[in-house]
Amino acid sequence: MRQASALLTPRAIRRANASRFSACGPTPGRRPTIATLATLRCCDDHWNPPPAFEGHFNVLRGYIGPLNLAGVKVVGDYVPNYLQNLPSEMALLNLFDPRTGMPVAVIDATALTSMRTGAVTALGARHLADPASKVLGHIGARGTAYWNVRLLNRLFDFTEIRVHSRRPESRAAFAEQLEQDLGKPVTVTADWESCVRDADIVVEASRLTAPAPMLKTSWIKTGALVVPYGTMSAVELSLTDPMDKVVVDDWGQCKSGKLGALRPHVDSGALTEDTLHGELGEIVAGAKPGRESPTETNLFWHRGLSLSDIALGHTLLEKGKRLGIGQQLRFA
Repeated sequence: MRQASALLTPRAIRRANASRFSACGPTPGRRPTIATLATLRCCDDHWNPPPAFEGHFNVLRGYIGPLNLAGVKVVGDYVPNYLQNLPSEMALLNLFDPRTGMPVAVIDATALTSMRTGAVTALGARHLADPASKVLGHIGARGTAYWNVRLLNRLFDFTEIRVHSRRPESRAAFAEQLEQDLGKPVTVTADWESCVRDADIVVEASRLTAPAPMLKTSWIKTGALVVPYGTMSAVELSLTDPMDKVVVDDWGQCKSGKLGALRPHVDSGALTEDTLHGELGEIVAGAKPGRESPTETNLFWHRGLSLSDIALGHTLLEKGKRLGIGQQLRFA
């Protein structure tokens, strides 16, 4: 994980991610939806978690033709891992040659997952947020949170960064790390409202164990961008009402499954293909407009694309080869 962090610069992360969204454009690539497997006990054709465990696995798979790479990432998401001093999200990415099925690489994707998630958040903000945004409100301090803030700050150079999370010790440590790396003060807030209210950009990356409307629509100011992507919905059903544009990373993925920040909005009909402005790839490719006025209030919901993992894994693999980093395994 340390090697991945050292090899990939913020610029490389952004470029790899943006190129994949541009390639998707108005004609989506081969990017099947996330399969969520509840952990560990198999019963016939479905998986049931032991009651004592609070976690699940996400399985993402896809194929990028120009790179001649297919990939499968398995990421575990366990809320109580902090009790064992472990990251809540740990992942492995397997890359394959799609022409033969030959394994190409096995990559520790824990850091990679955080990087590509932050890159997607930043790419959405680049196209949907007010360029003059100066106040960030960030809910959540899990692994992906760091790269959200770091890459957003590179775009907007915030004058105020507010953070909040469920545990006081996690938000304090998160703020301390950000202050050290960004060289600017970070405000730790005691509640959701003081973090979110009137912020120019709001990121909701909470770690709820069950859906709950923690983020209130009335806190969102006109002209803001809201980026909710928690596994469990933490927003009110009314959140989509004031939005001028609602954009997703992949509509097919967002409308399937049982989880996601706007799952209740899809189920209730508040968010449909007709009310959706489009996918981020369409905006990046120029097929649809992004933000068109300073007063636009927009929402970007991303669930995570395997193409981002594969593209970033490819970038990591190629740089590792050039620098002679990594271990070659004999397979066949």
